[in-house]
Amino acid sequence: MTGRFPIRFSLARAAIAALWLGSIASPALAQAYQCRLPAKLSVPEITPDAPPRRLPVTGYTLAVSWSPEFCKGREGQARHARQCSHRAGRFGMVVHGLWPESGRTWPQWCGSQRLLTARDLRPNMCLSPSASLLTRQWAKHGSCMTRRPATYFKVTRILWNGLYWPDFDRISREDDLTAGTIRTRFVDANPGWTREALGVKLNARGWLQELRLCYDKRFMPKACDRVRFGARDAAQAKIWRGL
Repeated sequence: MTGRFPIRFSLARAAIAALWLGSIASPALAQAYQCRLPAKLSVPEITPDAPPRRLPVTGYTLAVSWSPEFCKGREGQARHARQCSHRAGRFGMVVHGLWPESGRTWPQWCGSQRLLTARDLRPNMCLSPSASLLTRQWAKHGSCMTRRPATYFKVTRILWNGLYWPDFDRISREDDLTAGTIRTRFVDANPGWTREALGVKLNARGWLQELRLCYDKRFMPKACDRVRFGARDAAQAKIWRGL
C-alpha cells in the first residue's frame, strides 16, 4: 500500500482548508516580486538517491524557502540562473516542496506510471522557479501521494494560495529579531494558524533559510514535531534581503 490519498476528497479538503484559513486573513504582497515564465521548458531527468519507501500518509509538510538567502553566492551559477540571476524576476518565499509524512518517517520514491510533462511544470514556475526542483519533488514526494503529477502540483498551489505572507523585508529590520518573531508575524497574517504549526529553519549562521508548515491528514494546521519545528522561539535570527 502506497498511502496515496483519494484524489477528489483530498483536493476538496485542501481547498476547504485554504479557503477557511485565507478568509480570516488580509492579503499581503506576493512573494515573487516579479516573475516571467520561461519561453521553453523541458523535464529534467531525475535519478532516485534512495530505495522506495511506501507507507500510509498521516500528514503533510509544505516547505517554503527564503530565496534571497538561497541565492546568496549563487547569482552567477548557471544551474540556479532562473531563480538567482534576476533575469526571470526577483523572488521572496518560494515553494521547496509538499512532503507527505508517516509517523516519524516519510514515504519516498514511490514511482508512477504517469509521465511528468512540461505542461505539468509550467503553472508552478513562479512558485518554485526550478524545473529540476519541481521534477524531483514530484518523483520523491508527490508520487507517494497521488498517481497524477498534475494533482500533486494542484494541491500545492491550493495550499500556497490559502496563505498570506508578511513583509519579510520589513521584518528583517526589526530589532532583536528571533525565530519567535518570525512565527508571530506569520500567525498575525494567518490567524487560523498556531505558532506550534510553523517550523523555522535557520542556517548555521542564524539566517532564515526555510519555513515548514505542518498539516494533518485533512490539510489543517497541526503542531510540528521537534525536527520540523526547528529553531526555538528564543533563537536569534537574521533575514538576508538580497535587494
